[in-house]
Amino acid sequence: MSIVFLGTTDFAAAILERLADGEQHRPALVLTRPDRPQGRGRRLSSPPVAERARALGLALEQPERVNDEATVARIAALQPMAVVVCAFGALIREPLLSSHPFLNVHPSLLPRWRGAAPVERAIMAGDERTGVSIMRLTAGLDSGPVCLTGSVPIAPSDSYGSLAPRLQELGADLLVRALDTLSSDEPLEFVEQEEASATYAEKIESRDRLLDPARPAAELERVVRALHPHIGARAELAQGGLLGVHEAALLAPVLAPPAGESRGLLAHDGRLLLVCSDGALELLVVQPPGGRAMDAGAYLRGRSRAQRS
Repeated sequence: MSIVFLGTTDFAAAILERLADGEQHRPALVLTRPDRPQGRGRRLSSPPVAERARALGLALEQPERVNDEATVARIAALQPMAVVVCAFGALIREPLLSSHPFLNVHPSLLPRWRGAAPVERAIMAGDERTGVSIMRLTAGLDSGPVCLTGSVPIAPSDSYGSLAPRLQELGADLLVRALDTLSSDEPLEFVEQEEASATYAEKIESRDRLLDPARPAAELERVVRALHPHIGARAELAQGGLLGVHEAALLAPVLAPPAGESRGLLAHDGRLLLVCSDGALELLVVQPPGGRAMDAGAYLRGRSRAQRS
């Protein structure tokens, strides 16, 4: 029986590729969001799932609204065993929601971190573990019952870029297990989530990216890791503008900034520091406005030359 796949992001594209590796669960149809203008040039760009589906030779459609009659009929014509959803970015409504078994691949240990940015929020919060949940899609926000979960540790050095691939692999394994069960006509056992334990992973906004020196340095170091490399943290420059921050490290006590220095960016002994409410971060890889990413030493040397000229 056929599978229909709904997804949009790089994370979803990795899950899609795993399904397409074998014939048993290779999707008969992939649905993703329409192409949108991206970047400074506002050039029309396809979602990662669209690009991956084309490369894999999968049937692809990009409807403006997944709940419209034509799309609902297109899915129904395939009589899918299951509709798989992973980071799709649009609500599935009735009558589509009740028309087929929907399995959602969500990268968190539900009910912790329901919502749009569960991987980033887990790192930001300093969680020691996270994981993936396979759940039945319902009208609520990631509130449906869960049939399978798996967890992985979050290392102190983990960024989104190092953690997400492990979660993609885990999520694909769990999803294949769930689909294998459905294929064998065995029922999946679902367990309702505990509402009292729910937390929400809000979408990453501009304010979440800003490294506010009024906050503790340890919190800001986690923000840098959580947003690298796909979104990026930023620090405010004294002369105006925002400095992109790709990598940072907490300073050891012996390397603490000079006493009495005000909060904010500081060049100290050839290092670029962000003095915070209770310590400092050393910014290691930065990106000046309109420029490319570079190590902080190169940035400071360039700034020094500009000030002398």
